[in-house]
Amino acid sequence: MQFRYALVYVCITFVVLLFLNIYCSGASQRLFYQSKETSMVEKCQLAAADIAKLEVLNTTNVSQAVSSMEGLRVTRLLVTDYAGVVLYDSYVADSSLGSYVLLPEVVQAMTGTAGYDVFFWEYHEGIMFSRVATPIVSYGTIVGCVYMMEVDAQQGGVIQTLQQNIFTITLVLELVVILFSVLFASGFSKRLRRVLASMRIIRGGDYTHRVVMGGNDELTFLGDEFNQLTERLQVSESKRARFVSDASHELKTPLASIKLLTDSILQNDMDQDTVREFVSDIGSEADRLTRMTQKLLSLSRIESQQDGDCEITYMKPTIDRVVRMLTGLTEKNGIRLELDCKEDCPILILEDDLYQIIFNLLENGIKYNLPSGRLTVRTFRAGDNAMLQVADTGVGIPEDALGHVFERFYRVDKARSRSTGGSGLGLAIVRNMVERNQGSIQVESTLGQGSAFTVSFPIFDPEEDET
Repeated sequence: MQFRYALVYVCITFVVLLFLNIYCSGASQRLFYQSKETSMVEKCQLAAADIAKLEVLNTTNVSQAVSSMEGLRVTRLLVTDYAGVVLYDSYVADSSLGSYVLLPEVVQAMTGTAGYDVFFWEYHEGIMFSRVATPIVSYGTIVGCVYMMEVDAQQGGVIQTLQQNIFTITLVLELVVILFSVLFASGFSKRLRRVLASMRIIRGGDYTHRVVMGGNDELTFLGDEFNQLTERLQVSESKRARFVSDASHELKTPLASIKLLTDSILQNDMDQDTVREFVSDIGSEADRLTRMTQKLLSLSRIESQQDGDCEITYMKPTIDRVVRMLTGLTEKNGIRLELDCKEDCPILILEDDLYQIIFNLLENGIKYNLPSGRLTVRTFRAGDNAMLQVADTGVGIPEDALGHVFERFYRVDKARSRSTGGSGLGLAIVRNMVERNQGSIQVESTLGQGSAFTVSFPIFDPEEDET
């Protein structure tokens, strides 16, 4: 896999460097072309201007005029009349003197307008070939043409050396890119395999495993996110195991009681009153199991739900409903209920959720209160939050237990909780419902003096929301 990515990267880089090489080579040739054109055209124009001063264009006059010129230094120089007949040829070995020349540059210069220069340039195998033709103009009329050709091996060698250097640099860069790509792909693949191996370990159930990536790139961030996810899985698995253990323990007690009572009825001869008493105890344990399973189902439903529909609700009417429902329980336990709900603010929450929260808090405040105790329910505003406080004068909660009261099946006094029918799920349900509705809950308690649960919800003000 890593070599596939490296190959793709190398191919792309090679194409880029190839185009760069071609561009640089062409740019260097154009640079030499411009300098050579300027030099050759100037020479040819000077020669044409000197020859144009002659009264008669013939071989003798042109030869004398060319002989007096200095600094031409060209490989070959031709001078023709208006008909294209060569009047002067600097190349002695194969002279074209007296013959017609049909060179493309000469033809174009002779047929062009006055002052029209024709320049051709080519490069081949380290040699630069330059050709230029300029018409000889006398009194606005073309009377001949000057043709120059130059073979420059020196500048051709410079171009060839420059192109070789560009090619060498390109090759070195390509090799460096290949090496870097292979090393990068290999390192990337090695670190990625480390993440995949960690995933397999986590899939096997070892949630304590952590991946160590090192560095400060995207894979490092991926490793950090993976570790955070693993930590959450570890916490979830720990909670699940503890939940299974606690649920098994809590369900085992009433089931064992039912089993013991039914065995006692079947194995012993009892009078009718004793049997009725045992059956009543069995019914009480069955009711306890029913309440526990209902709360477990309610808790599971709350945790599986996402933030859904809500409505504008005031707490005071719901508190009144709950108080009416619990009036019998407060009278039975001799609890004095005090309401202070003068300041009530609108919040976004389903009324059924708010009812369940208030009901559980008030029921706990009654059950775990002292005889003839007091239960106070207050609503007030604190900044942008609507507050609900339920305070009792009960036995209180030890300081070391305050951090666990919202956990499933946690009970401060197990014997008292069982005697009151508690399952240790009520406060867990309250916390989940509060948090699901963007609220928060806190508890304060003093052992022997009572406890106070404070719930906070964001206030929903329709006018401010529209603004």
